[in-house]
Amino acid sequence: MQLLRTIAFIVIFYYLFRFLARIFGPVLFRYASKKAQEKHGRSQHSRNQGGNREMRKEGEVVIEDTPVNNRKERTPASGKKVGEYIDFEEID
Repeated sequence: MQLLRTIAFIVIFYYLFRFLARIFGPVLFRYASKKAQEKHGRSQHSRNQGGNREMRKEGEVVIEDTPVNNRKERTPASGKKVGEYIDFEEID
């Protein structure tokens, strides 16, 4: 009897979840997509408002590189520097 009661609760909750998801799903999806769109718009706006960049002509190519001292060197998780990688082939 307990097994049938448990199965009945599972089935009832399943159909209740499906019903509620059908009602509230589109509303939640619209809300999430609106928030994502706003976030994307803010990031684009801040990127376009870059403070010290001068206006460039259309088609002009500029390569901006970070200084060497700011680059992170590849190190393992322990933080110790490792020697250079050597590729080798096995000889029979």
